[in-house]
Amino acid sequence: MLEVTKLSVAYGGIQAVRNVSFRVEQGEMVALIGANGAGKTSTLKALARLLTAASGSVRYCGQEISALEPHRLVSQGIALVPEGRGVFPRMSIVENLLMGAYSRFDKPAIVADTEHVFSLFPRLKERAQQLAGTLSGGEQQMLAIGRALMSRPKLLLLDEPSMGLAPLMVQRIFEVIRKVADEGMTVLLVEQNAKLALEVSQRGYVMESGEITLTDEAEKLLANPKVRAAYLGE
Repeated sequence: MLEVTKLSVAYGGIQAVRNVSFRVEQGEMVALIGANGAGKTSTLKALARLLTAASGSVRYCGQEISALEPHRLVSQGIALVPEGRGVFPRMSIVENLLMGAYSRFDKPAIVADTEHVFSLFPRLKERAQQLAGTLSGGEQQMLAIGRALMSRPKLLLLDEPSMGLAPLMVQRIFEVIRKVADEGMTVLLVEQNAKLALEVSQRGYVMESGEITLTDEAEKLLANPKVRAAYLGE
């Protein structure tokens, strides 16, 4: 579904991503792990066209998308849940969810999808008319994921969904991520919590200093001594 070849991203004179290549097959959940500052978020932003890549190729469902405008990617089936959630603070939960469906015109299905999001996150339904800016960090993360799902994506890009959340909230968020993946969604997960990311993924890539340094099946990466020493605190 996604094939990235020799992707590079630069900020001024700093090269954040260097010749990165990886792939995500349809129906897979793939983890991109690494320390803070490794280039993971820059990679996702380049895929979502929120950053312009210096070089490289990004192919989605066989088509080159490197030059597409960001909003075009949404209609093509790509949705990003950004680091830091990025909810609209002065809009209600329902309004935020409807913003996720801005490119759609199938009103009955939008209503059904809103109810589906509420079934995934009952807490959002309880607070449906509450302003997003008044929600807790975990509730905002739920809302950001729900908003992305409202576009009915084929490929979901998740950037650090556990960041800053309490353990119980992290557990709830990842239960939903697993459920969405089990329903057939293709997911590329960027996550600093390497153990958590690899436990829910089929394959993983390790990123260091803007480069992919290791790739394998998730179970094998979990057992890899270098990964355990660098990212699992052993």
